[in-house]
Amino acid sequence: MVGIVDYGMGNLLSVYNAIEMCGSKMKIIQVPEELPMVDKIILPGVGAFFDCMKNLHERGFVSELNEQVLNKKKPILGICLGMQVMANKSYEKGENDGLGWFDAEIVRIESDNLNLKVPQIGWNDIIFHKQNKLFENINENSDFYFVHSFHMVCQNKSDLVASCKYGTTLTAAISKNNIYATQFHPEKSQDVGLKVLENFVNLC
Repeated sequence: MVGIVDYGMGNLLSVYNAIEMCGSKMKIIQVPEELPMVDKIILPGVGAFFDCMKNLHERGFVSELNEQVLNKKKPILGICLGMQVMANKSYEKGENDGLGWFDAEIVRIESDNLNLKVPQIGWNDIIFHKQNKLFENINENSDFYFVHSFHMVCQNKSDLVASCKYGTTLTAAISKNNIYATQFHPEKSQDVGLKVLENFVNLC
């Protein structure tokens, strides 16, 4: 069973519907005590980094997520803001600490190309940096749907799975052990996005 964490900021319905299309059983996780009941976790997110971490702390999710993900090694997929809060810190609305699962920082997208607007909204193709179970049977240069003004800078390049070009090189996907995350929205990326979700659902 896949648990989708509801901390008040995720696009739960679209993620729920996409996972349902992958044929998996699902549970909306509204309190941290429900996390041990599921086999895999999805951490979605739309909005600001500070608000996301504030909600996760206030609802008691941080310690239980650490227990399930870091100690129990339960697979987790972070989506968009759900990926960004896995970093050490963000510089959105000041300096704010994240979950610290990746040695990375979240910074604003900067580009010398005045024709590129921030946020990046729309379709962009990705470039793979290494093989990963999340992208099995997905072609390089496949298009995914992005909506973001900030991006992740990974200090440990071995965590980088895929990137995209938007004035500069941006992190599109990361992975470490049982932790997977994408900056793009697979639930909004049509068939190729559903394949990413299906690959996550089918992880052993």
